[in-house]
Amino acid sequence: MSVHLHWFLPTGGDGRTLVDRHAYGSNQAGSPVRGVRPPDIEYLAQIAKAAEQLGFEAVLTPTGTWCEDAWLTTVALAQHTRRLKFLVAFRPGLISPTLAAQMAATYQRVTRGRLLLNVVTGGDSVEQRRFGDRLDHDRRYARTDEFLSVVRGVWRGQPYDFEGEHYQVEGGLTALPPDPLPQIFFGGSSPAAGPVAARHSDVYLTWGEPPAQVKEKIDWIRSLAEREGRTVRFGVRLHTISRDSSAEAWATANRLLDDLDADTIAAAQTALGRSESVGQQRMLALHGGSRGELEIHPNLWAGVGLVRGGAGTALVGSHAEVADLIEEYHALGVEHFVLSGYPHLEEAYWFGEGVIPELSARGLLEATVVGGAAPLLVAGGR
Repeated sequence: MSVHLHWFLPTGGDGRTLVDRHAYGSNQAGSPVRGVRPPDIEYLAQIAKAAEQLGFEAVLTPTGTWCEDAWLTTVALAQHTRRLKFLVAFRPGLISPTLAAQMAATYQRVTRGRLLLNVVTGGDSVEQRRFGDRLDHDRRYARTDEFLSVVRGVWRGQPYDFEGEHYQVEGGLTALPPDPLPQIFFGGSSPAAGPVAARHSDVYLTWGEPPAQVKEKIDWIRSLAEREGRTVRFGVRLHTISRDSSAEAWATANRLLDDLDADTIAAAQTALGRSESVGQQRMLALHGGSRGELEIHPNLWAGVGLVRGGAGTALVGSHAEVADLIEEYHALGVEHFVLSGYPHLEEAYWFGEGVIPELSARGLLEATVVGGAAPLLVAGGR
């Protein structure tokens, strides 16, 4: 079981701090926030090219109000890269599943098989209502269940009928299905999410909780999948701060923390605390909104989650220490690591030039990691 490495495209803006980059770095008064890099195509292309050169298989893109559209951005970036795949974030319910299946098939042909679809069910009703979606948390997962059933059905290349609560499809068809069919990843920590993951996912993707908690999730999803007669693999979404020495890495983490004042953290925690996402609540529980005791497991730091929604933990340490923690997760059954860092261009190089050789020397990476096949991802967040 090899390790598969993926990076992140900051289509909501990038920079050297953890501060809010909504609307690409303008604060409420409309003036630019210091050090924010807008996600123009030239900058994102730098990150994509670096990821490809360093040996990452794919790059994840987010979805939502505060980032560029993932489909349009990544199809443009596909023209700047040759092998890199794109994990395009996608929300069920905002488009027909038959049309989504057709879009995915077209994207695969245009990019010669480089689409990875990141289906995000959504854990924030306020955000969902911005897009006209008024379903509650559990019904969104029920809709995702039907959505993925339809997508799979119409990818067969023959007329497909489906009758459900959320979708009624007659003769649904993708005349030219994607070849090969992409694998499906899925994320979600709630009781409503688990059965959907068991029925549809090839790989279950979780945020970076301590290894013991990740093992609990693995055991949970594995048991549900067994009841469905299926086998599921596993992935984890994390940030990373890797340096030549542990002291340098922790100094960088502390600098990121020093940029955050108490009011900024309090405001972020209040906003994040309203989320319906069980995974988000688990991220918040790792630090409780406090700056103290943020190293929640050796070399696993929860500081990012003080102000950032979604993935809130980072691998922090020397290249060898970061590789050690990746190896610890891998021993539990985690194969896919979806990583990011601030800023994303520089951190891609720190990880790619420091940690990837460590992982390779330990026999955890395939010899042909660059350009290797990467799957379609279905995740519960970014």
